Amino acid sequence: MDGILLLDKPEGLSSNQALQRVRRAFGAARAGHTGSLDPLATGMLPCCLGEATKVAGYLLGARKAYRARVRLGTTTTTGDREGEVVERSPVPALDRAAVEAAVGRFVGRILQRPPAYSALKRGGVPLYRLARRGETVEVEPRPVEIHAITVLAVEDGRIDLDVVCGAGTYLRSLAVDLGVALGCAAHLEALRRTWVDPFEGRPMRTLAEVEAQAGRDRTVLATSLLPVAEGLAGLPPVRLDAKAAERFRHGQALPMGLDAAEAVRVEGPGGALLGIGAVDADGRLRPRRLIHAG
Repeated sequence: MDGILLLDKPEGLSSNQALQRVRRAFGAARAGHTGSLDPLATGMLPCCLGEATKVAGYLLGARKAYRARVRLGTTTTTGDREGEVVERSPVPALDRAAVEAAVGRFVGRILQRPPAYSALKRGGVPLYRLARRGETVEVEPRPVEIHAITVLAVEDGRIDLDVVCGAGTYLRSLAVDLGVALGCAAHLEALRRTWVDPFEGRPMRTLAEVEAQAGRDRTVLATSLLPVAEGLAGLPPVRLDAKAAERFRHGQALPMGLDAAEAVRVEGPGGALLGIGAVDADGRLRPRRLIHAG
């Protein structure tokens, strides 16, 4: 089976655990996801099966949207409610205006320090493993982009936010940093990813639904997959005629007179997806990945 499943990941599973259950349900030989969610988090996890694994890398840098709950008064080792409390502080009296002024500092391109408990690697070892060993983990700040933050609620020592951000943004770090900006300890209490570009507004399937359908009829289950081409909707299209399409399928470069581009979506007659190409400085279209699915 080739396509993309928009999984509504349940709480309590790692992204890889959820992916492997999806892979088994579909009987797919190859599978990959497009951006991890912590076990605490729920929501959209695009799972690429079969030929769709070839487009997974082009979704990793996509914009993502989250609904986050920040709990004020305590900071934890992990930056979320699953960690041990390492700091407590009184929660100042806050109103929506004060919180909106504080979150405004984090909108745009900012420097953010990722959590020590993260999948980032040092010397090939994930930082969370080093932290669990008790090793001191110093993580350098790095640039991330937060496109928008909307304050939904401020009450009972918690703040609810909608956040739209770019790749590499840690909502756990945002929660802790927001607490600092407000003058108190804080951590991320709950997180749900609501969409990933280019799938905003698209329905998700729960793991329970997928596994139940797999036990009944995999043919019906396949209808829940999006076409591989939808994972490349953000790339500029290049349409080829039958003769040029055949040359592209055989790995040949094509003089097209196009503007240079690192990646384009290449289609054949009727819009059939052929693969991913790149246009060099001379306007020649060169194959990068051939895709044998619709």
